[in-house]
Amino acid sequence: MPQARGSEKPNDAFMVKEGSAIRGTGASVETRMSWIMTFAALWVMSIAFGAPYLAVVALKPMAAELGERAVPSLAYSLAWLGMAAGGIAMGQIAARIGMRWTIMFGAVMVSAGLVLASRGTAWEITVGYGLFVGLLGIAAMNAPLYVYVSHWFDRRLGTALALVSSGQYVAGAIWPVIFERAIAQVGWHETMLLFGGAELVLVAPVALMLRSPPEITGGETSTTGGRSGGRVLGLHPNAVLALLAGASLFCCVPMAMPQGHLVAFCTDLGIAPAHGAAMLSLLLITAFLSRQIWGWISDRIGGLRTVLASSACQATAITALLFTHNEIGLFTVSAFFGFGFSGLIPAYVLAIRELFPAAEASWRVPTFLLFSGSGMALGGWAAGAIYDHFGFYEAAFAFGVMANFVNLAIIGFLVFRLHGRTTVPALLTEGMRPT
Repeated sequence: MPQARGSEKPNDAFMVKEGSAIRGTGASVETRMSWIMTFAALWVMSIAFGAPYLAVVALKPMAAELGERAVPSLAYSLAWLGMAAGGIAMGQIAARIGMRWTIMFGAVMVSAGLVLASRGTAWEITVGYGLFVGLLGIAAMNAPLYVYVSHWFDRRLGTALALVSSGQYVAGAIWPVIFERAIAQVGWHETMLLFGGAELVLVAPVALMLRSPPEITGGETSTTGGRSGGRVLGLHPNAVLALLAGASLFCCVPMAMPQGHLVAFCTDLGIAPAHGAAMLSLLLITAFLSRQIWGWISDRIGGLRTVLASSACQATAITALLFTHNEIGLFTVSAFFGFGFSGLIPAYVLAIRELFPAAEASWRVPTFLLFSGSGMALGGWAAGAIYDHFGFYEAAFAFGVMANFVNLAIIGFLVFRLHGRTTVPALLTEGMRPT
């Protein structure tokens, strides 16, 4: 085995201020190939996440056939829940058989799920989205790609994670407008079939170009607790992970509500569906652009502080949504909501990579994504269920505001524990070498 790059210097060469992002003076594993692989991962994510947005745009025509909004809302939620639940197993599978075959399998499953859901009965829609699109499909791409990209970087990891995680927002910016026009022309059944075919054609060639990331060797040092098994922020490592996972669930409940119900909310207010789809696209375009800003910020102040700032912005936006009912106002709030929530998920992943050894990323990151995805599922389903009970979306948004404030309390506690601690980022104290 050749000497691992970055392991030639002592750990004190990488000492940084509390909570700061991963930086150091040692040799970096980052190369041009790191960014090529990151953009390839971004492409895959931007295609894969089109499937859930198809259920969002088609919510009202699907509900018109089924007689209720709960089924398409549940399908959207089950896609997120399945993606979250399958991430842990798919992360382990990707580590064994490689990213190429894992992603190709996921693309086939998403396509199969859309074909099944296009048949139109309640059970076919829920099974198609929950099992095939979520559990076996996007799960094979989402969590494994976060872990995959994290092993290509040791200096600008926050920026890289922000970029690859933006695939969801690229999908949301592009696909809803296309879906809205396709549904108007050929119907939602045929649109699902067409996108199922596009999934295979667009993902498979890119999956074949993915290469093995640099291998992790050597140290087990954690950012705050020293070696693997040490304390993190003065707490047991698994307690910190549990707090991060719980916090992510509560922040993703309000995060999912506008993304899953904005188009339907607009039509309830008399705003044209095309304008509602444009509003959703604006929200997600803003999220994509803002996520790059949050990535830059997180490389400088660290993951936990970025989560706190982003969550506070999201809480402000979801509160504003309670009191805004005109089109111009909703466009404005949508843009600010996109800015607010966009920093959250990559900052959580960065915090995990800062706080825990890289060798544990293959299960800690998917475990976290299980809870964040469950929060997305709960938020998407709860908004539809609360609407069906009360007949208006403001009650659902109020529930989202309360969940967001629980998140702020948990993250605030962890940031307080971070205060005054000088840390050695785990990523830099672990030797890495290219294959």
